[in-house]
Amino acid sequence: MELSLQRVCLTKAVPLAISRGTTAAAEHLLVQIEHDGISGIGETGGFETGHRAYATEAIAAELDALAPQLSGLSPEPLQALEPLLAQLSPPARCGLDLALHDWWGKRLNQPLHRLWGLDPGACVATSVTLGLGPPEAVLARLERWWLQLPASRIKLKLGSPAGIAHDLALLEVVAVALEQRRQQTGSACELQVDANGGWDLARAQTMLEPLERAHVVLLEQPLAPLLDPELDTAGFAALHGLCPLPLVADESCWQLADLLRLAPHVDGINIKLPKSGGLSEALLLAQTAGRLGLGVMLGCYSDGALLNGAAAQLLPLVTWPDLDSHLNLVDDPFTGLALDGDVLLPPSGPGLGIALGPARC
Repeated sequence: MELSLQRVCLTKAVPLAISRGTTAAAEHLLVQIEHDGISGIGETGGFETGHRAYATEAIAAELDALAPQLSGLSPEPLQALEPLLAQLSPPARCGLDLALHDWWGKRLNQPLHRLWGLDPGACVATSVTLGLGPPEAVLARLERWWLQLPASRIKLKLGSPAGIAHDLALLEVVAVALEQRRQQTGSACELQVDANGGWDLARAQTMLEPLERAHVVLLEQPLAPLLDPELDTAGFAALHGLCPLPLVADESCWQLADLLRLAPHVDGINIKLPKSGGLSEALLLAQTAGRLGLGVMLGCYSDGALLNGAAAQLLPLVTWPDLDSHLNLVDDPFTGLALDGDVLLPPSGPGLGIALGPARC
């Protein structure tokens, strides 16, 4: 097979601010393999989690260095390629893993969810994200979402560098806005909170009562992720017994080993394809979490519809979809990811089911 890369520029309609900073645009990679007249495509890009960081240029260098080793190899069976993929960083592995899965589904002329035996009818609504900012700006963003789609699940970013008073102010105004919408429309909106590791244990404990009072349904990654797995696990263990709502690990949970160490101390995990290394590990994580009785969130970074469409193949296994990044892009070159109200559906075309338009910066 032959491997090639293209740069993809993705620009947000509304910049997203979280505890670690603000993102207005991202450069991603379109990863393409060709073999036997079939093209498989994948998307990946750099990201950082507070304790780990990957640059898109470094990811491209990894894949360029691997390309000569792929020449002459077949994309199938995927198991035979695992030693090569294991050498790559998670986001580099993700881009190639998606392209390989896309090629495989196209070879068999089936979408991946059908090959895995998953039921598209089991999909539920995705959340949409409210970033940090002045309360009036956050409320304006919420109204913009409601103009775009029904948005019955709202994820509010907290962990503000401005301190706990700002977090409490945002929580209050958003909770009031959701109650007003319920009264006006008769439809309730679910409120989730993601602190992106912006709290220490004391601040997280202080926030528990206000979160419960605001009817928040889950708390995601309240504590900063740590490179030492024992210390990282200890933070969740200290908070879990005190937390009256489901506690979800994101930046702390990358692969199966993380899921297994965190499982006694969390109620769910957030799977992101660039973090897990692609669909192979993500499918394993989703199925294992389900068997352990944990909820599964499926999230994104500044991703286009190709990455989110790949993730969407797993949606029948997911409790809390959070695939909204492509809905906030002004220049997404990918198409094929459909919405039914605020429910994302796994693309029905072969492979990942996503089509490519112009894909250059």
